[in-house]
Amino acid sequence: MPALSAYLNVWNTCLIILQKKGFRTWTDEGENYFFAERNGWDFMADDPIQLLGLVAIYEHTNPPKHDEYWWRIEEPWLVESLPKKPPDYIPKYSRPIQ
Repeated sequence: MPALSAYLNVWNTCLIILQKKGFRTWTDEGENYFFAERNGWDFMADDPIQLLGLVAIYEHTNPPKHDEYWWRIEEPWLVESLPKKPPDYIPKYSRPIQ
């Protein structure tokens, strides 16, 4: 079992991290989307995990201004070339099978 997976019980942790990074966070009235904003840079996602991921892209690229595709990293396309099996490794935490 992975050390961390994308589940509902991770949402609050993501929102806390975003707020500690200085982002204002909110959801729309229908609670279908989650939002974060800091210094005029705003982000929208289906859940707080995705929202934190978008903010990580913003922080990694550190764009000087808002241009079209400011988030794009011009590197090789990896999606289709990812291995279909995990590499050999020893997990840091392994829950005993019951």
